[in-house]
Amino acid sequence: MTTKQTLKAALLAASMLAGASSIAHAGTITIESWRNDDADIWKNQIIPAFNKVHPDITVVFSPSPPKDYNAALNARLEGGTAGDIITCRPFDASLDLYNKGHLVKLNSLPGMDKFSTFAKTAWTTDDGKDTFCVPVASVIHGFIYNKEAFQKLGLTEPKTEEEFYADLDKIKKDGTYIPIDMGTADQWEAATMGFQNIGPNYWKGEEGRKALISGKQKFTDAAYVDTFKDLAKWAPYMGDGYKAQTYADSQNIFTLGKAAIYPAGSWEISTFRAQGGLDFGAFKPPLPAGVKQCYVSDHVDLGMGINAKSKNQADAKKFLEWTTSPEFATIYANALPGFFPLANVKADIKDPVAQTFLSWRGECKTTIRNSYQILSRGTPNLENDLWNVSAQVLNGTMTPDQAAKQAEDDLAKWYKPHQ
Repeated sequence: MTTKQTLKAALLAASMLAGASSIAHAGTITIESWRNDDADIWKNQIIPAFNKVHPDITVVFSPSPPKDYNAALNARLEGGTAGDIITCRPFDASLDLYNKGHLVKLNSLPGMDKFSTFAKTAWTTDDGKDTFCVPVASVIHGFIYNKEAFQKLGLTEPKTEEEFYADLDKIKKDGTYIPIDMGTADQWEAATMGFQNIGPNYWKGEEGRKALISGKQKFTDAAYVDTFKDLAKWAPYMGDGYKAQTYADSQNIFTLGKAAIYPAGSWEISTFRAQGGLDFGAFKPPLPAGVKQCYVSDHVDLGMGINAKSKNQADAKKFLEWTTSPEFATIYANALPGFFPLANVKADIKDPVAQTFLSWRGECKTTIRNSYQILSRGTPNLENDLWNVSAQVLNGTMTPDQAAKQAEDDLAKWYKPHQ
């Protein structure tokens, strides 16, 4: 073999070795999720965008039905068959996974410095030392309204409660539209789109939420009783038969153009866009009399962590680092309007109603639902308790004072700061 041939053979061998090394480092990562409704977006938009940056990593999106996710995920984690990346629910469900050793600590993951302490709240230990999921998205509470109804009746977006009830009176008097489109059959809407929507303006957002955790405030305090009093005022404006009206019923009523105002979370935008045909806008929770500072519930909803038993943590970390980028934030926010990025990066959001919701971050102080952190760990569960009492207030089977007392008494049964 000539020197030239020897050199050529050596280069070929080196090339083959490099290729083999590349293949050895290439891998597949699987994502566990409860969001089975957005699988096409992951497969057709998010994963292809990631692969432009990391073409050697294969990503498989493997969702479970929402109601089965927690149990199925726990079984797979215990059995060692769970995916590499775990989509994290907010607060205690994910904290429990971390405490059991199922999730990796992510304090030093590149990109984590793009998130505020508030954004990381749902996936950080109680002492604030360790974060175990990358914050991905939040949802914002407010009111969605039928633009055609408002135009026909000469209404403008209300900024105060006085204006809100004046609009409702006009809608009710006209009789064409249901003024407030919400039912109490499923209970959770009464708390999530009712109590937790308007309440932050009364208990001053994070100030009140943290005061409940510390025990400095109680549900029997004026801020919480007044929230229930305001909620009780909705009942005369809700549709006939609202006590038997389900969440799905409410969505259908609104998309058919039969209602004027829909107490909402921003997650509804995608649903209403998919139905098509209805022109809608949004306004933030109206301010109570005498209140100048506005607060909105910007509830941290979805994060992503790494399975501690994953055999491909290196590639999983590359994917999570990419989710902190402006590129991911823009794709996610536009593919799922109403689910907002939590990283401090610029995302160009095209949906006008989603942009309206997002603009409230700059106008108001933000908070999260006050039942989610710590206060729903015992029995009775505060979250479920608020569902029940909020529905009863709207149904007229419980007074605001009674609702506040039951929430406080049940919390005091197991939570020491309220005893």
